[in-house]
Amino acid sequence: MEGKKNIAAGFLFLAGFMAYGFVLIYLRDFAPGKEAWIADYAVGKHFESRLAHVHGNLFAFINIVVGYLLLRLPIGAISTKWISWLTLTGMLMPLGILSEVVFGLPPALVLVGGISMVAAMVWFGWAVLRLNLQRPK
Repeated sequence: MEGKKNIAAGFLFLAGFMAYGFVLIYLRDFAPGKEAWIADYAVGKHFESRLAHVHGNLFAFINIVVGYLLLRLPIGAISTKWISWLTLTGMLMPLGILSEVVFGLPPALVLVGGISMVAAMVWFGWAVLRLNLQRPK
């Protein structure tokens, strides 16, 4: 079932990036050298780390919502499959940001994930506009 994997992956991804949030709290409040971490609040690796945390949680939530809606809305099978996979692929964006921070990798995953998520949202919006939904009486 398309959508189910988005919900499952979304919750697992959400749990992972919530745990990562605790790492960020540790680095800010308890780690040795926390003053240097706080001083770099809006620049460099600290900023990118927070960006990954925020986008990871956002994209996880988007996957949960998209998965639920794909299970409920009468969207065609081909669109459903593509929207599902594009939304899942979108989760590469926060992983790409983290891979830049931790491993110094180029931003290829960020671009692939970002483009995939935008494409999924455009496709889903268009698919919903084309639906002929009736209001319950």
